[in-house]
Amino acid sequence: MKVTSIEAGDASKAKVHGVNRGISVFDLVLRIAALVGALGSVVAMGTADQALSFSTQTVNFEAQYDDIDAFKFFVIVNAITCGYLALSIPISIFHIIRRRAGKSRVLLIFLDAIMLVFITSGASAAAAIVYLAHNGNTSTNWFSICQQYTDFCQRSAGSLIGSFGAMALLVLLIILSAIALSRR
Repeated sequence: MKVTSIEAGDASKAKVHGVNRGISVFDLVLRIAALVGALGSVVAMGTADQALSFSTQTVNFEAQYDDIDAFKFFVIVNAITCGYLALSIPISIFHIIRRRAGKSRVLLIFLDAIMLVFITSGASAAAAIVYLAHNGNTSTNWFSICQQYTDFCQRSAGSLIGSFGAMALLVLLIILSAIALSRR
């Protein structure tokens, strides 16, 4: 029987590598979840369309997402975020394989922060419009349109859930990358 001794430093390095691999796997899972949330927001808002059952010969009563610039911006920003998250998944897989990669983690923190700003601005602009659609503004005589366009309002409000979820996951991704860098 061969007896080997493990030094205290070797055991702690193995433990740190195991934790870093766990952080990298969790990073990959969060990126996929954020991608799904942002993609769901794009699909839900992009397909938000409702026509009222009555119309006149000259006027059609229809609500579409591209009628409102804030909703267009929301869809574009979420689509850009989806593209970024899809492109960052291979880098996240690289971090699982190569735990000590530092420069790519710094790059991901930087790009994640930029995407967080984008998705926050788009979701905030859309949330303001959804709020006005649901409640209106009596001081400016803007009436609530959600009494007539219920399906459109439900889809647009539902798309905000996915976007705010992706936003929260991006915050977690930034924190996880910072933790992984500090453990190197």
